[in-house]
Amino acid sequence: MTTKIFNALTRRKTDSEDESATKMDRCLNLFDLTALGVGSTLGLGVYVLAGSVAKNDAGPAVCLSFLVAAVASAFAGVCYAEFASRVPKAGSAYVYSYVTVGEFIAFVIGWNLILEYVIGTASVAVGLSKYIDRMANSTISDQLIEWVPLNISFLGKYLDFVSLILVLILTALLAFGVKESSVLNNIFTLLNLVTIGIVVVAGSIKADVNNWKLTNVPPKAGQGGFLPYGINGVMAGAAKCFYGFVGFDAVATTGEEAKNPQRDIPIAIVISLLIIFASYFSISTVITMMVPYYEQDDETPFLYAFERVDWITIKWIVTIGAIFALCTSMLGAMFPLPRVIYAMAKDGIVFKTLGNVNKWSQTPIFATILSGLFAGVMAMLFDLDQLIDMMSIGTLLAYTIVAICILILRYQADEKNIIKSFEKNNVQFNQPTFFNSFKEIFNLNNNKEANRRTSRITNWSIAIYSIFTLLFAAIITNVPNVMFKEAFYLVGFIVSLLAMVVLIIVIARQPVVEIELTFKVPFVPIVPCVSIFFNLYLMLQLDLETWIRFIVWLIIGFLIYFSYGIRNSVEGKKHKVEDLQLQEANILLKRDEINHHDSQNYAK
Repeated sequence: MTTKIFNALTRRKTDSEDESATKMDRCLNLFDLTALGVGSTLGLGVYVLAGSVAKNDAGPAVCLSFLVAAVASAFAGVCYAEFASRVPKAGSAYVYSYVTVGEFIAFVIGWNLILEYVIGTASVAVGLSKYIDRMANSTISDQLIEWVPLNISFLGKYLDFVSLILVLILTALLAFGVKESSVLNNIFTLLNLVTIGIVVVAGSIKADVNNWKLTNVPPKAGQGGFLPYGINGVMAGAAKCFYGFVGFDAVATTGEEAKNPQRDIPIAIVISLLIIFASYFSISTVITMMVPYYEQDDETPFLYAFERVDWITIKWIVTIGAIFALCTSMLGAMFPLPRVIYAMAKDGIVFKTLGNVNKWSQTPIFATILSGLFAGVMAMLFDLDQLIDMMSIGTLLAYTIVAICILILRYQADEKNIIKSFEKNNVQFNQPTFFNSFKEIFNLNNNKEANRRTSRITNWSIAIYSIFTLLFAAIITNVPNVMFKEAFYLVGFIVSLLAMVVLIIVIARQPVVEIELTFKVPFVPIVPCVSIFFNLYLMLQLDLETWIRFIVWLIIGFLIYFSYGIRNSVEGKKHKVEDLQLQEANILLKRDEINHHDSQNYAK
């Protein structure tokens, strides 16, 4: 019984249908995909995050915080890019993990991607509602607080019907058709980039480099200068700035709607990350040169900056541009949500009705409507800060699993070629002595062909590396001030760091499976291992309430999977058919043996 459950949880997706055989409309080109990646990311981050991090965490060095966050995002981005070239299907990290590590982990990833995209859509809708309210001199929020107040601590101040209406309009747009919503996304993205260009050019005219050299600062504003809060402030800012890059993975969900997914999706991910970093770096540089870092406005830094220099026309241009940008960001945040639900429903691990594609619009219409209602209700009930706090954990977990999957796939032996490898190289496993095991672990025999044992060594090394990375991240997160004073923490720091280095060497020594792909992650295993570290480190920065909400969300998902998904899985049904065919073959074989034996006895 236990073996059957384990086999069910670890069964892998083996769909061999032609990648062009999809009911969805293949209409997205490289420009569309790049615009989707840029549009889904350049939203709240660029219009709020730069000023907030500069004031509270990093000072003028906020540009370095964005650089660190960009590097961390790039590690995850190249992993997504390789997976997109391997598995050109809708569903993003959900499909990737289903192909490599099994059904249960895939469900966990898909379930958390749903959480990420729902909250991402809701948070941008609330931010857009705030901008509209600000243009109306807070009249809308004042009326709603009076009419429908919410006196509950873990909810917003009032029922935000504006956010709900915005999400429902977006839902109707996405249900109408991919190409139509893609065209609108392209237009809004271009307007967003034009707005950023205006801010950079206009801000550069009023920039003063002396604002990076201030020494006479308020008591709570650090030490002044370019690094008022030190390197720790830069890293703390990077942890926040990382969330400004969340969204590029939307590109990876379009595998069944891209015209040439294996070529265009990896290129679009890389280009969009470069554009996003250039925008963040230039914006954060200009804004901190225009206004001293300790005087930045937390919510609307651009509006405050241009008010200070008395450029009211530019202020209103930026305000209108910000509204368009947030519309784009909301579209990009919600676009992948019904695609993930569609992919899971198509595989039978959530309700299959959600996988129906409308013949007229060629979109997963039930999944889109459900996604919109869910995101709209979240936007109506929760405040922006609460939504942002809940957003990151599912994303970081998905990034971690994708990096792990890249390592597994690179070193995973092809079952069809294992026998050929044995015959070609005359592989013979030695007795399991300590010396022989040491030679195998570090591949001192210079074995060039992957086999079951090298794959097993790699998988165990990845699992142990993840454990030591979690320990290392926990130590540097929770005890940075006493780490070198307390022997216990110092030993833990040194042991975990050395173990991580040794395990990376072990993985690197194993033979790699060569396969032709349009894009490959460079410097494997270093890049995926560094990505795992960054993701686990940032997950530990999240507060207890976020983890509690995350656990509740997982429990709901587990109830759905174990009551419905595990029994209705398409892969599970395939496995049952294969088992029945194998049983029938064994019965026929035994029958033939019995008949042959009876014939011999009769002849005697």
